[in-house]
Amino acid sequence: MFEDLIYVLGKYDTWLWRGFLLTMELLVISVTFGTLLAIPLAVARVSKKVWVQALPFAFIYVFRGTPLIGQLFMMYYGVGQLISNIDGIQDHWSWTYLRNPYWYCLLTFVLNTSAYVAEIMRGGIQNVPSGELEAARACGMTPWTTYRRIIFPRMWQMIWPAYTNDVVFTLKATSLASTVTMMELTGAARKIVARTALPYEAFISAGVVYLIIVYVLTFGFKGVERYLRRNERRKDKQPVGPKTASI
Repeated sequence: MFEDLIYVLGKYDTWLWRGFLLTMELLVISVTFGTLLAIPLAVARVSKKVWVQALPFAFIYVFRGTPLIGQLFMMYYGVGQLISNIDGIQDHWSWTYLRNPYWYCLLTFVLNTSAYVAEIMRGGIQNVPSGELEAARACGMTPWTTYRRIIFPRMWQMIWPAYTNDVVFTLKATSLASTVTMMELTGAARKIVARTALPYEAFISAGVVYLIIVYVLTFGFKGVERYLRRNERRKDKQPVGPKTASI
């Protein structure tokens, strides 16, 4: 088995490398745009107006309440099929992109990530201490300034561990792209199995790469978490009471 593992790593390292790059590409784009989309969704969810939070609530409920693989199939086979039935679409320049499963995977991952992150952000916004909000209003801050200088910084401090877990979840979710012919890391492993009939060695190789990615992500996000909580550490280092004068 060890010899077969070395054989797979040596002969098919290019496939694994390309799968790694595609996995990271899907992850970075999904998390970036998913987070940007989640911010207005979270703000709308904490609104006191029902008509403002109704549509974001429905969006989040659907994407959090249905399996990701079902969303991916619906997007690729459902929406893709509807688009392909449009008259003349296959002769249009956009068909080059519309027939590519990459864009359907990316759109599904972005929407799914935004739903989960929006709900995490909603909890963080609602847990900002009311005293800080009252102080902001007393200083004459506008709602936008309050969000920018008070709510969002405090929110990120509180939700960062949960946000880190969601990023790791998104990394593992990218493996579903292989079900629609995408050759990311898991897809590359499946292709190696089809070529060599060595399933253990192929998926162990892919699994090791996933573990390395998770370790690097966790290490980096831990560093960001320490930076976000730097003010709390400064408070802990301050003396509790006045110094006692020596006699």
